[in-house]
Amino acid sequence: MALDDEGRIALVEDDFYLQERRVLHLPGGGVGGQNPHVAAVRELEEETGLVARETRLLGVIDPLPAITGARTHLYLATGLRPGRIHRDATEIGMAVQRWKLDDAVEAVRSGRITEAGSVVALLLADHSRA
Repeated sequence: MALDDEGRIALVEDDFYLQERRVLHLPGGGVGGQNPHVAAVRELEEETGLVARETRLLGVIDPLPAITGARTHLYLATGLRPGRIHRDATEIGMAVQRWKLDDAVEAVRSGRITEAGSVVALLLADHSRA
């Protein structure tokens, strides 16, 4: 989760085949054999064009433990500066949006943001501000 100095986060919206709709979520993706922290920094720049000066682990979740052993590592990225977008062919229709953190948390509560990792990361980040 990339959080800028104005309290805005970067969200991406993309087509998800199984949901048959566009899904609004935090940037992220597979680790591809990399350290999860390295992969998180890479995915942030690839999808949003943002580079973080600092990152910290918010938590780790097992989103579907009965189906897959995949784990999701959730990071908070701050000290953002522009980088370069490097999307792959499956991300061509992806669009970046900037939202106030409070508005994104409300979107979780209202059911607009439903992707598991995004929901958990947003609620953890909101809770840590309190």
